[in-house]
Amino acid sequence: QLQLVESGGGLVQPGGSLRLSCKASGYTLDHNYNMAWFRQAPGKEREGISCISGRGGGLNYADSVKDRFTISRNNTRNTVYLQMNSLKPEDSAVYFCAADWDPWSPTCTMNPDKGQFNSWGQGTQVTVSS
Repeated sequence: QLQLVESGGGLVQPGGSLRLSCKASGYTLDHNYNMAWFRQAPGKEREGISCISGRGGGLNYADSVKDRFTISRNNTRNTVYLQMNSLKPEDSAVYFCAADWDPWSPTCTMNPDKGQFNSWGQGTQVTVSS
C-alpha cells in the first residue's frame, strides 16, 4: 500500500518561498503513478494546484499558481516536490499530495473526479502572513 507523507510547510512572509516534499513509502514512486498537489483552506473545497506524470514529462498547474510554483519528482528518492515562490496570503492552506495510478501516462490530472487518487498524505500547513 502506497503511503505519502508531506513535509516542508510552515509560516512564511508574503513574497517568500517554501519547498514542500512528498515522500512515498510502501511502493516505489515510479512511472505507474501520476502525482498531484492539492490544497484546502478552511471552509473551502479542496483544489488541485499541480500535477506531474510518472516519468516527469507531463506537467499541469492551476492558473492561481502558474509561474510561481514548480512541481518536480525524483523517483529514485520516492519524492515529489513543490517549490513555491512569491507566496501570497491566499496561498495559505493545508497542502496535500496524492497519487493517481496511471501507468506510463504521459499526462496527468489534478482533477479528483478524473484521477484515481487512492493514496493521500495527511497534509502540511502553509501559512503566508506578515
